[in-house]
Amino acid sequence: MQGRTLEGVSFTENRERIHVLVCLSAAPSNGAVIRAAAQLVQGTNSTLTALFVDGRGEDRDESAQLRLKEHIRLAEELGAKVTTVYGEDPALQIAEYAQASGVSTVVLGRSYAPQKRGRLLGMPTLMERLSRQAPQLELYVVPDQLAALPRPRMVQQRQREEFSALDGLKTVGVLALCTGVGFGFWMLNFTTSNIIMVYILGVLFISMITQGRKYSMAASVLSVLIFNFFFTYPYFTLMSDPSYVATFVVMFLVAFLSSSLTTRVKLQAIASARKAYRTQILLETSQKLQKAEGQAHILAVTATQLNKLLERAVLFYPVDKESGGLASPMMFPLGQEDVSFAATPSEQAVADWVFRNNKHAGATTRTLPGAACLYMAVRGSDRALAVTSILMEGYPKPDSFERNLMVAILDECGLALERAMIDQEKREVEEKARQEELRANLLRAISHDLRTPLTSISGNAGILMENGSVLDAEKKQRLYTSIYDDAMWLINLVENLLSVTRIENGTLGIKQEPELLEDVFQEALAHLDRNWKDHQITTALSDEFLMADMDARLMVQVIINIINNAIKYTPVGSHIAVSAQKQGQWVQVSIADDGPGIADPVKEKLFDMFYTDNNDRGDGRRGLGLGLSLCKSIVMAHGGMIWVEDNLPHGARFVFTLHASEVTI
Repeated sequence: MQGRTLEGVSFTENRERIHVLVCLSAAPSNGAVIRAAAQLVQGTNSTLTALFVDGRGEDRDESAQLRLKEHIRLAEELGAKVTTVYGEDPALQIAEYAQASGVSTVVLGRSYAPQKRGRLLGMPTLMERLSRQAPQLELYVVPDQLAALPRPRMVQQRQREEFSALDGLKTVGVLALCTGVGFGFWMLNFTTSNIIMVYILGVLFISMITQGRKYSMAASVLSVLIFNFFFTYPYFTLMSDPSYVATFVVMFLVAFLSSSLTTRVKLQAIASARKAYRTQILLETSQKLQKAEGQAHILAVTATQLNKLLERAVLFYPVDKESGGLASPMMFPLGQEDVSFAATPSEQAVADWVFRNNKHAGATTRTLPGAACLYMAVRGSDRALAVTSILMEGYPKPDSFERNLMVAILDECGLALERAMIDQEKREVEEKARQEELRANLLRAISHDLRTPLTSISGNAGILMENGSVLDAEKKQRLYTSIYDDAMWLINLVENLLSVTRIENGTLGIKQEPELLEDVFQEALAHLDRNWKDHQITTALSDEFLMADMDARLMVQVIINIINNAIKYTPVGSHIAVSAQKQGQWVQVSIADDGPGIADPVKEKLFDMFYTDNNDRGDGRRGLGLGLSLCKSIVMAHGGMIWVEDNLPHGARFVFTLHASEVTI
């Protein structure tokens, strides 16, 4: 496969969906390479990734670092996803990333991929190595218009490294120890090759315990000189025997190469640690966001992860559902740090701009760079869902590694927020559907069950109007009683319907106050069904001053509904016992009868709305099944429980609980 140049290629032609990879570098011409790659995907539904290979052993000066940051920012502005990988071999890293990410096209600058072979005879170019390792890739080389930045030499890197007295002492100490061991071997008549191995081992150890290459390189030179000074004849002289020159050269090369390999392994270990840290942060964020529920919880989890990653304060601006704009910021400082200056009106104006435009702004960007914070939008599928503010004043700028993690974490946050919004909308739709079903059931039940009492009332009233003069007093009384019973049934039905409506709309106000159970029982008994005289109703209290927290008006309705049910479904002459007793922190209220009882299958459905048991009274009026369902809703709103059980030897017993209350006089 041969690489192609992008000269004369039309970028507006229709192409299939591709994944384009552009290589980032500090070269002055890299901006043109990035723009060429962006043109390649312009007008297509393609993906652009900007890849930076770090760890090539280069020491970039300040101007090169600034150029690299500008190129990264340019790639982000052109819609590329910036990614950093670590490794010594750019061709290998590019090929591995391309294969793992499904990249089909790679765009490089000529300064990044020189066409000439290396200095060593037969050494393949980067283009040739990349073609060999990933033959399926389509390579494009952008001709440079500017001279490439010369590669800095390793000696420059050594000169810029700061000297550490501790590492210097470690180097001297290890060499002194090797010399001592060498004298021990010399006294035991060991060959000089064994002493050479001791110094090579010492150089390896120095490269492991010191920071930077200069200590291991210095140790390589010093080990040769020390060995020559102490252990070659004539002793205590330098380079006096030319026959040892080859030995010294080999010893230096072995020591130098060993220290270089050890240093490279350390750098790779550091890169691997950074990769592991990135994977851990992202995995932990994903796991925590999956468990988070609600906007506030999701933003708090994201802020905690950003605090851990950046070690600085973070603010989040959530969306106000009513106004559609940004609400007051949620602050997540480190410790007791004061971050109020990051929420001033001028800073909030930057956050509003980011929210409206769905772009990044603030410190370290070209848009409103005078802000104290970096503002990044938490993006959803089509709009910004929140804005995060990352404190920059007094902190170092995040590098490309940290920026990639920040973007990935905020993307995870956006997905979690969208999921929470979808779940909330789903719950609202389900609640509306349930309310509509309730309204339909109520309308259907009312239209059917109101006919009998209304027909009875109108019929009896018509008889009285037309034949009142010829009816005797006993017949008139029966008609009056029938009209009264039907009217009272309708009144109770309307009361239950109003209560159910208030419960469903959330407007049922519960005002709990300490109330005497005896007063509540007496009030309920005064408003029972007219047929209560056909039954024996008794009340019993374990303490005449027994009190419970309740809304007396609603609790009277509960007791009336349960007693009226007992009156309706038990034979004439049955006993109905109303009692209450204190059990720990609760008051248990019981309403028991000695009627036929309730079958076990019916007990499971008795408190369901619209469920009614058979009525053998034959009065033509069947309930809507709202009474006991309403009782359950009221008791649970008070924080109690309600259930039904058998009343041995026969009958049913309804029990509910309320919070006990005591008044100290």
